[in-house]
Amino acid sequence: MGIHAETTLPFDRGTVWRWHTRPGAVTRLTPGFVPMRVEREAASLRSGTTVFSLPAGRWVARHDPDGYVAGRMFTDTTVWWRHEHRFEESAEGTLLIDDVTAPIPEAALRPAWAYRQRQLLEDLTFLASLPDAAPLTVAMNGASGLVGTHLRAQLTTAGHAVVPLVRGAAGPGERHWDPNHPAPDLLDGVDAVVHLAGEPIMGRFTDEKKRRIADSRIGPTRELARLAADAGVGAFVSASAVGYYGTSAGAAPHTEAAGPGEGFLAEVCAAWEDASRIDGLRTVNIRTGLALSGAGGLLPVLARSVRAGLTAQFGRGDFWMSWVALDDLTDIYIRALFDGTVAGPVNATAPEPVTNAEMSAQLARLLHRPDLLAIPTLGPKLLLGAEGARELALADQRVVPAAAASRGWRFRYPTLDAALRHELGKEQLLVSQA
Repeated sequence: MGIHAETTLPFDRGTVWRWHTRPGAVTRLTPGFVPMRVEREAASLRSGTTVFSLPAGRWVARHDPDGYVAGRMFTDTTVWWRHEHRFEESAEGTLLIDDVTAPIPEAALRPAWAYRQRQLLEDLTFLASLPDAAPLTVAMNGASGLVGTHLRAQLTTAGHAVVPLVRGAAGPGERHWDPNHPAPDLLDGVDAVVHLAGEPIMGRFTDEKKRRIADSRIGPTRELARLAADAGVGAFVSASAVGYYGTSAGAAPHTEAAGPGEGFLAEVCAAWEDASRIDGLRTVNIRTGLALSGAGGLLPVLARSVRAGLTAQFGRGDFWMSWVALDDLTDIYIRALFDGTVAGPVNATAPEPVTNAEMSAQLARLLHRPDLLAIPTLGPKLLLGAEGARELALADQRVVPAAAASRGWRFRYPTLDAALRHELGKEQLLVSQA
């Protein structure tokens, strides 16, 4: 019982080992489709403890000093689980061997290990594609959200430091951030800022909800950008959204050169981006599409609907959905941080947007479910209100990543099928021996 998996990585053993020793490694290797989240990572692979939160409690994994050889092996254990990680040199680079002994059939572990193999290979490949740079200190708000959690982990596994800006009491390594009146010394010693925070847009578009959406973005962004400019910060990378192009942007592909569309979110995005642009500050606005992750957001909702024998199609399903895999989104943020030639808007969307009907059909094929009856558009309207449904669930947005393409940026998951397989646990092990 358990699993034996081998991964050949085209990187030297020292590089692969160092990646595993840094904060964020466990977060990066934990699939979103499993019901566990990293609560605390071990400070040491020799004798530290990692804690995962589960729906029914916690899973505490302790590293075994007797199973540790620096640069070559570490081991984590529970009362019923033992996982040996061995790092061996090979002609191709490094052979990573995972041996898990546990009362769990290999078939049940295989999806998670296929995810881990792909994630590690892609993370190391991405980091190798970046220009050489000294370690940075990056201030980040929204660091505990879905995007922020993985972006932070990617940066720390690359050897950079992340300082979370939090609105509540600051914990170790954090700084308190007052969105409307940031402290003058908030960004002391900071090389770059990633600005992710804002009122969640999902929900009924009441007047109060719309006020919170706008007020949490425009004013706080202006104050933080001004402070960043005064502090001499090298880059200010701020979230935005494809909502900039409006709710009826499906007639033709929209690049970063297109102007703002119509609708509430288009107005907010335009004002949000304007607020981030301060003379002397390199600002990048990441216009994010529908971020697909098995851990949260839209994808688990659509997948549950399909698994229940329903569908993910609304009405005729002929409106465009500009999606992006979570890892491609965080890659774009990191490239924007390190490429000094990047400024202004960047569309964070996959090269191949799809219609809602195509999204539903691909999910149904992957999950082996029928795709027969569409959900009436009345459903989202009852849940979100007419305006909320139009701006969110039914928005027609056909957006392409022209800025990324012009720079030759590689997407890990350029097709919807590849992204869905990774995020829903449908990939194959690279190498597996029972």
